[in-house]
Amino acid sequence: MKALWAIAAAGTAVSACTAIPSAETARIEPPSVNYSTVGLERVVGQHAEALERLFGRPDADTTEGVARKLQFMSDICVLDAYLYPPKGGGRPVVTYVDARERDGSPIDRASCVAALTRRDGGK
Repeated sequence: MKALWAIAAAGTAVSACTAIPSAETARIEPPSVNYSTVGLERVVGQHAEALERLFGRPDADTTEGVARKLQFMSDICVLDAYLYPPKGGGRPVVTYVDARERDGSPIDRASCVAALTRRDGGK
């Protein structure tokens, strides 16, 4: 029985020596997510005027720093197009697109683009 206690005590002592990573050494990188741009060719890389020709006047137009977000809504979905100037300067173009149903549920981005191009008068 004494031997069992000695083994348990030794195990506890060894486990206490385990290094716990500090906030400086434990870096958590966000996962990289690859989004497909299939079906988004008419949007990604376009400037604001091209989006207005495609979808009509945006329902919201927000600017923060060099970034600009244009939001387009239909009965089916909401599309957010994020425009940034290219490296080295120039006219801002769409670099990312996000979409959701009107109630906030997820929807395929390309399906939302297709739905928005079919809305009457852009609104």
